[in-house]
Amino acid sequence: MLKLTPYEQQMLDGEFGRYKQLAMEQVVKYAKVLGAEELIPITKVHLNMGIPPLDYGVDDDFNEAFRRVYMAVDEKILFEGFSSECFVQTDGGAVDQYDPKPMRHSQEMCDLNRERELISARGGTSIVGSCTPYLAGWLPMRGEHFVTTESSNVLFCNAVLGAMGNANGTASCAWSAITGRGPKWGLHVPENRYASVEFRIECQCETPQDWDVIGYTLGRMSKLNKIPVLTGSFHGLDIIRLKRMFSAIATTSGLEMLHIEGFTPEAPTKEAALGGKTDWPVYHITQEEYDESFRRLCDKGNAPVQLVSCGCPHYTLQEIRDCANYIKGKHVKEGVTLIFWTNSSIREAARLSGYLDIIEAAGATIGTNGCPLVQGAACYEGVTGMAVDAAKQAHYNRSYLKNGHMFYGTMEQCVDAAVSGVWEER
Repeated sequence: MLKLTPYEQQMLDGEFGRYKQLAMEQVVKYAKVLGAEELIPITKVHLNMGIPPLDYGVDDDFNEAFRRVYMAVDEKILFEGFSSECFVQTDGGAVDQYDPKPMRHSQEMCDLNRERELISARGGTSIVGSCTPYLAGWLPMRGEHFVTTESSNVLFCNAVLGAMGNANGTASCAWSAITGRGPKWGLHVPENRYASVEFRIECQCETPQDWDVIGYTLGRMSKLNKIPVLTGSFHGLDIIRLKRMFSAIATTSGLEMLHIEGFTPEAPTKEAALGGKTDWPVYHITQEEYDESFRRLCDKGNAPVQLVSCGCPHYTLQEIRDCANYIKGKHVKEGVTLIFWTNSSIREAARLSGYLDIIEAAGATIGTNGCPLVQGAACYEGVTGMAVDAAKQAHYNRSYLKNGHMFYGTMEQCVDAAVSGVWEER
């Protein structure tokens, strides 16, 4: 039986208005379906609030779209904003926040997105538009409860920050943002966070691309989404390698928690991560498995490219700096689009640092608020070859290319392809 605190019961009884009551009714229904016995305070929420990606829930009227997509109710309701108990920040959306032309979107679409962002900002949302909200100050700490609509973000926050949360749907994230509450279930529960399988790294594991491929491999080898503990002789883990790995894991599995021995706050040792288990399956990420993943991600041979996309998950300022340093003095071939993806705050920092000028002088651009995967099919018209530096993009964007070529490599290889107009196998 679900037990509510006096404050939660007041919300459910409508003492704070029908808007909050409706959201609380949905939270309670959700909790009962999940079998949760109590609710918990949710202090960080991450969800899209501009034009929704992939054209779902589109409506000319903001309040109607909010009712259908975010509240999931039949009753007419006006958007009244989110709880001051939560820090709400936006995930990626359907159109760039600065320049829609590289992705072949209209200025009208960009303006509508901005209009909707401003409405949500007046309701307490911080507008960033990123799959990596932790790069822009959305940082749930150890033991803090969060919800997110982003599959790689949930892994980063659980595995690196030691925060406690699940990847929820858009509507359930919105209910938590309105009420400041969510069901105590899944990875909000300490005993549900222990590992039950071990993955040993026995392949090359030096570069960010190595960790991208390792994540893709771990995900495709995972069985029944059991929480793994990652072990092996690796070193030099940093935010760039970690976010690449988590994005790839979320591409080939539904994992929302991963322990890294000696790194994850809850895994100072393998034994601690496993919660005292004495027997568990062990999987080996060998060089052969690594090579098989790479084979699946990158087509063989050479071919012209028209679209080159780098920055999945969104680039850090350090990575944008590296892009600017590498592309300086070069120029993108006519007819090729090259985009480096990050969030709006890092784009502004890149402008202040001079990186944006260098990148634009080379004929490339810094994109925000998403990536080709979530900003629709318009940018793929006439594209017979695409180059990317992320396993997630290589895996998913094949469906847009029809019979085209998908190439996967480093940022440097992608820039070289954009400059020459041809991907050259190495």
